Amino acid sequence: MNIVTAAEIKRRGMAAIEDGLRQGPLHIVKRNRPAAVVISEEEYQRLSQGRPALAQGMNAVQWLLKQPSGGARERGDIDAELQSDRDGWADR
Repeated sequence: MNIVTAAEIKRRGMAAIEDGLRQGPLHIVKRNRPAAVVISEEEYQRLSQGRPALAQGMNAVQWLLKQPSGGARERGDIDAELQSDRDGWADR
């Protein structure tokens, strides 16, 4: 996984992000926890094509909650997988 710390970004600025993006999506870690993922403009455009824009005053969580459910996984399975991922991050 392509990771940079918030401290490294603070120290090196945009150069740290640019260097990381050369290897693909860049995961930002703050206080040993995943904080964000940065993608290139090209990847953002590819992902956002054909997707409706957020309605005025609607945040991303509200938009996601309005999307129809199409998944086959149960909530408990998803929660267990997320907890496993969190535990994996804590071990790093």
